[in-house]
Amino acid sequence: MPDPLGRVDLRSDTVTRPTPEMREAMATAEVGDDGFGDDPTVARLEATFAELVGKEAAVFVPSGTMANQIALRVLGRPGTVVLCGRRQHLVVREVAAAGSNATAQLVTFDDDDGTIDPAEVARWRADARQGWAPPSAVFVEDTHGEAGGRVWPLARLEAVAAVGLPVHLDGARLWNAAVASGTTVAERASVATTVTACVSKGLGAPVGSILAGPADLIAAARTERKRLGGTMRQVGILAAAGLVALGRIDRLADDHARAQRLAAAAAGRWPGSVDPALVETNIVRVELPDPAAALRHLAAASVLAVPGSATSIRFVTHADVDDADIDRALDAIASAPVAG
Repeated sequence: MPDPLGRVDLRSDTVTRPTPEMREAMATAEVGDDGFGDDPTVARLEATFAELVGKEAAVFVPSGTMANQIALRVLGRPGTVVLCGRRQHLVVREVAAAGSNATAQLVTFDDDDGTIDPAEVARWRADARQGWAPPSAVFVEDTHGEAGGRVWPLARLEAVAAVGLPVHLDGARLWNAAVASGTTVAERASVATTVTACVSKGLGAPVGSILAGPADLIAAARTERKRLGGTMRQVGILAAAGLVALGRIDRLADDHARAQRLAAAAAGRWPGSVDPALVETNIVRVELPDPAAALRHLAAASVLAVPGSATSIRFVTHADVDDADIDRALDAIASAPVAG
């Protein structure tokens, strides 16, 4: 769907607009009060997702951040630590919400390649028996946004789970991980106690994430959703779009191919700024000496990106960016300042 302002918007895969099919489904959705459990379309979305990821139950929430915070509250026991990567969304992109929403402390490990070392997780658990703070859960992110959309190798996920702690899988872009790796979302979620995925990243739904897990934990999650102000009413109009979104997973391969084109162009214009071989999904992080100058140049060509950090810019491909849009972005990159 073309950008209404004629831009190539590569800021995030959250900028997509609902498809005509989604709008039709929203207009005709059967609804009820989800606070009372009466919305049949929400119930269908939750059941569909739970089946997809191989879990007993699921709950629809407004955002991935809320899903992670709810998981933290139901898995992170008071007086314990939750183990995670130092650059995971939970740590760097949720405005330090864990400090307000949970009684467990976060302990972070290096995750430069998008994963954490299972041996580090096992070591902490072993040291806890010698007086260290006891861990109650481990959180992982797949794909890992700050590492450029890297995919966890399935064997490494399994090794983390084998340590024996409850695992929460922040799968905001779980669909991308499955498509890129040739696995299923159920295979990737099988290692996790709880798993979340977002229907508004890449799949085009306007709002929403879904948290799945054992029935008792999801019942507790509904209570935590209410405490966080996330209980919604006739929200079947949004769940209907989510159901349509679940039928669009295969199209993510196109986003990955377009991200590869961006990565190759960036590597050619700014040698050493990005390794295209490490761009596995739809996120391209480019390290530059002056990211602001590059962003200004791109914006002047109506190509939008965002800072990835103080030293990088980030491009994200999605359903509303086609090959012609990527051609425009490549032209803008080709004329961008090389340094300074």
